[in-house]
Amino acid sequence: MTRNLTLSFKLLLLLLTSSSAWAQPAALEKKYFKILQKTFDEQQAYNTVWFVEQRWRLAGNSGFNESIYHVEKILQQAGFKKETSGEATGTLTYRIEKRPMKRLTWEPIDASLYIVGEKEPLLQFKTNRNMIAMYSASTPAEGVTAELVYAGNGAAKELEGAAVKGKIVMAETGIGSVYNNAIKNGALGALAYSMPAYNQPAKYTHSIQFQGIGYTDSINQKWGILLSYAAKEKLKAALAKGPVTVKVVVKTRIYASEELTLVANVRGRSRPDERFVFSAHVQEPGANDNASGVGALAEMARTTAALVQKRKLKPERTLTFLWGDEIVSTRRYIEDDSIRATGIKWGLSLDMVGEDIQKTGGSFLIEKMPDPSAIWTRGNEKHSEWGGSPMKESEMFPHYFNDLLLNRCLFEAAGTGWVVKTNPFEGGSDHTPFLAAKIPGLLMWHFTDVFYHTDADRLDMVSPVEMKHVAKSALATAYLLTTANDKTAAALIKDLTRNALERLQTEFHLSKKAVEAGGDKTKEQHILEVWGDWYLKALATAIDIPAGDPGWRVLHAIEKGQQLVKEHTASYISRL
Repeated sequence: MTRNLTLSFKLLLLLLTSSSAWAQPAALEKKYFKILQKTFDEQQAYNTVWFVEQRWRLAGNSGFNESIYHVEKILQQAGFKKETSGEATGTLTYRIEKRPMKRLTWEPIDASLYIVGEKEPLLQFKTNRNMIAMYSASTPAEGVTAELVYAGNGAAKELEGAAVKGKIVMAETGIGSVYNNAIKNGALGALAYSMPAYNQPAKYTHSIQFQGIGYTDSINQKWGILLSYAAKEKLKAALAKGPVTVKVVVKTRIYASEELTLVANVRGRSRPDERFVFSAHVQEPGANDNASGVGALAEMARTTAALVQKRKLKPERTLTFLWGDEIVSTRRYIEDDSIRATGIKWGLSLDMVGEDIQKTGGSFLIEKMPDPSAIWTRGNEKHSEWGGSPMKESEMFPHYFNDLLLNRCLFEAAGTGWVVKTNPFEGGSDHTPFLAAKIPGLLMWHFTDVFYHTDADRLDMVSPVEMKHVAKSALATAYLLTTANDKTAAALIKDLTRNALERLQTEFHLSKKAVEAGGDKTKEQHILEVWGDWYLKALATAIDIPAGDPGWRVLHAIEKGQQLVKEHTASYISRL
């Protein structure tokens, strides 16, 4: 019995992977990838990255707003018309939502840090544009000159009784804590060094990660300066020889503003209220993070408009493109209109999508919705250096979206050599508001990046080719899901069944090794059971793939897929 089932499984995999027998939507998929290869202009996407990355972007500030208006021009040139009475005014529409901000916005203008007695600055804004802590106030035009006090890790106990009044405090910790502790003890300002190991600061000695301080009021607000590894080491060496005086000059703007969100729609023909939503956040000052997402998404919107106008794409469901403040704008888009939210079927975040992996060390990743790999992370599965905590079985989100997007990326990779990987759910970007609202949501990104959040994340770290790989895969996924008929949907479900059986086989071999090494057999059987259950439920969700009422092909494909998952899960459990 076991031998026969093993043989049938091997035959099934052979059939499923055979080009003559495999029923994936090859013709339609090839069509979309072919026209996207011709239509998506990676140089245009790169040009947008160039425009955006020059600007230090925080919601409400001039750099953020200029970026939004730049994308608006791209949309206008592509044929999108400004809404006059809602999304129904045309096939290609857009709007800019404006809201008064509850907090002030901030932008850096210039800064420098000198060791008094030395001619050249230790740091200056034009080469270290993350050196000013966000929400720092300006110094007087002539700057602030004072003795430097080293305060270890900047904790409150480090500053108790320390003579910091009228001085500048330096500590090796995040700027927020040392600033608060120093200022309340009478310091004039704070210097801080804090860099994660994945930034390799001892190698990239001039990198600085952006950080911020809390804002109090226009009268009492002071300033904070962030140090590179090289600057920190030089100051410590100087302090070891005796007293050090430093001069700090800071120029910033803190002011009331409004928050902008740009929303563009390609209206579906028969089911316009059902939609696939793309999002790319504008704030943060880097090129990869996230000028690359802004640029890629702008070109994706232009490409989609061109294909619709040429009648090469006829979406039945709506495609929405959103640019705004990370998490905030996406969450608001979902929560502000409960009726609209019920029609959001998929959300996909583009965040850090253009990395030149040879320069940054990053890998392209799809961050999956919570699946059992977020509970038992083993085998080829691993978290990024961003990190993730083990999840609970109750937090799982069974859905076909994980594998459907991955399969499109692997299709692109097969002919190009593009490297595609996944990571278990970690959170922290625009996919999280979708998941919080029980909407399938995924993240396309790159990590680990040695320049992540640093001022070395500039245009030369961005690859137009990498952006194109990501954009083609994302758009092909959206096009399939917004146009799918029963035949296409059934083929995608068979595709998902193959993924399920391959995963079960992988987990079986991992569990078998664990048991042979003395592991808990009951635990390993439970892992297989959870994976089987996850895919049974994921297959059930596939009933909504067709852009219309599901027919017999879809129902049969789901039933057959679930039957195979049940059989192979039971077999693997019994064989442990």
